[in-house]
Amino acid sequence: MAEVDVHQDVDVQSTVDLPPVTNSEADNTALTTTTTDTTVSAPREKKLKKIIRKKKRPARVQIDPALVVSEPPPQTGTIFNIWYNKWSGGDREDKYLSQTAAKGRCVVARDSGYTRADAVPGSYFCLRFARGVCPRGQDCDYLHRLPGLHDHFSPNVDCFGRDKFSDYRDDMGGVGSFMRVNRTVYVGRIHVTDDIEEIVARHFAEWGQVERIRVLNTRGVAFITYTNEHNAEFAKEAMAHQSLDHDEILNVRWATADPNPLSQKREARRIEEQAAEAIRRALPAEFVAEIEGRDPEARKRRKLESSYGLEGYEAPDEVHFARGPNAVNPRGREGYADGGEISYEERLMIEQGDAGADGGEWQQEEQQQKQAAPVEENGIFSSNTLAALNAAKVAVVSKPKPPAPAGPLVAYDSDSD
Repeated sequence: MAEVDVHQDVDVQSTVDLPPVTNSEADNTALTTTTTDTTVSAPREKKLKKIIRKKKRPARVQIDPALVVSEPPPQTGTIFNIWYNKWSGGDREDKYLSQTAAKGRCVVARDSGYTRADAVPGSYFCLRFARGVCPRGQDCDYLHRLPGLHDHFSPNVDCFGRDKFSDYRDDMGGVGSFMRVNRTVYVGRIHVTDDIEEIVARHFAEWGQVERIRVLNTRGVAFITYTNEHNAEFAKEAMAHQSLDHDEILNVRWATADPNPLSQKREARRIEEQAAEAIRRALPAEFVAEIEGRDPEARKRRKLESSYGLEGYEAPDEVHFARGPNAVNPRGREGYADGGEISYEERLMIEQGDAGADGGEWQQEEQQQKQAAPVEENGIFSSNTLAALNAAKVAVVSKPKPPAPAGPLVAYDSDSD
């Protein structure tokens, strides 16, 4: 019908003179022509997003399995334990072994990859991979990667699954102790150069996030502190008997506790922050925001509740959140007044001497008992103690006597009846 109307308008315009078309009518005509257009627009091309997922790279074989030769462990003690296949009784390594270069070195960017352990939750890391001598590659039963923040193990074992001890060795080597969280590694025998700090930071940052590095330039000694304990355990094994930019052989041990008071305060602050973060994750977000004062409405409500009718006063947290029969906050006294304890008002009455008729009668009975009790000057117990014992009336149950033995052999002093 719309097309027919348009043709009729054209015929009329050819025979009849119409008034001139104004701008508003021209706009309406243009609008009608656009709305009556029946042409179909071309379909839009759909944009397809291609998600390219990279396949996980298998772990690289670090050394040829044919070159692996089973050798007896080096003697580092006085007694050989055949069950664990290692020496015991010595807390110091052999001087020759401590000055021998390592057989391999781990390169994380080249050697890491997936293994059989990735499919098993709770798997430990490969000690041979950290030392750069794992011959199994993707067939290994341990993880071939660096420890992360989500890798949690028992505090009695390290990231390689080895049992820790209650105390460190004399030379601060070995697995370590479960009595202290040690994130600092001692490194000795460093070749002294002008850029020793840059060299140490570049080599040890490969094994995890480093929190702090302290280098003694004149002595060739460095202390590296990692943010994660498992990264420190991995770095200690990975850099043992290795070399930096020169031909030195590093001496890597566990660091002793820092006696610096600032360091001790820093460690205590870190532990408090970890505990606070654990509490934040356990509690609801609204409750945490109210405690920390980040919720403005909760802040206003807390200011009104903690004023207790005093203008301009705001009770501290230890007073406002206190719990007990003597708490200032009425919510803190809930459940304590009826629990057998003396309420706050009753305590005030007792202290002022207005305990009531019951209290007066109790005091009169106590005075009569004191007057009636006999006074003994010579004796172990006082009169008050004797009166309390008489009032208690403790009855002692006597043990029944065993029956007398009877039998034909009793007269012969026999041991058995």
